[in-house]
Amino acid sequence: MITPTLDLERSLASQGYDLIVGFDEVGRGALAGPVMVGCAAIWARDLKPDADGELAQAAGSAASSRVSGDNGTDAGVITPNPAPYLSVPAGVADSKMLTEHRREAIFDELCSWCAAYAVGQSSNAEIDEWGITYALGVAALRALNQVERDLGVGSEFGSPREGSCLTATEGRPLPSRRPITIGAILDGPSDYITKALNTFDAPDVPIPADVTTKVKGDQHCATVATAAVIAKVTRDRLMVSIAQGNPRYAAYEWDHNKGYGSAAHRAAIAEYGPTPLHRTSWHLT
Repeated sequence: MITPTLDLERSLASQGYDLIVGFDEVGRGALAGPVMVGCAAIWARDLKPDADGELAQAAGSAASSRVSGDNGTDAGVITPNPAPYLSVPAGVADSKMLTEHRREAIFDELCSWCAAYAVGQSSNAEIDEWGITYALGVAALRALNQVERDLGVGSEFGSPREGSCLTATEGRPLPSRRPITIGAILDGPSDYITKALNTFDAPDVPIPADVTTKVKGDQHCATVATAAVIAKVTRDRLMVSIAQGNPRYAAYEWDHNKGYGSAAHRAAIAEYGPTPLHRTSWHLT
């Protein structure tokens, strides 16, 4: 199993980005339920400087303070405390390579490791209306919007607002007072985030992220792997809750297949028909 690193995150930090965010999706191929995109954010100042000392000096990561998200997100923000520089969280890896039990076991630790995190979603109805690619972009922007709100960064009408500029932190000066910049790492070959930016259905994002795509980013980049696990656990919990909370969904076995096209799931669709949570524009049987 490949162990993710912070190498690409460090590279973005050396380019001058202040906030580094990793994105990964879950539920793209499911027949039922939403698609979700996880967003895991870390401060560049929390990364250990490389050999050339290119990264900004600053305090480290954080203790967890969970908050409720809205606008289609599940979110948390971490209150910074003086601490060592960030290292790759123990046990993190591509979520598909981890058992469900292992993902659950490291979930809280991964949430605490982030400066902030969120999971944006697009519903099955939105997927049917928009198509999966645009739905993924909107879900990602919902997550990024929540992260920026939780961290208190952003701008209004193009002017930096309180909390959106960098000044001295933890007793260490930053180079100057200036708007925050965000560098993003998106798993996969295609940038569906930038394409959805400033569209009618997407939320306003005060500070757009400059997106770098990385094939198999969930295997190689710690922020992407973290986002993947957080999103996977969040969606799995939702599908289990739906399956166990309403007898009408029991036959579809979402508590086991999480909405994906298992033989039992497809057989139930053939026998009972699709539910209001199925993606009816898809080939279901």
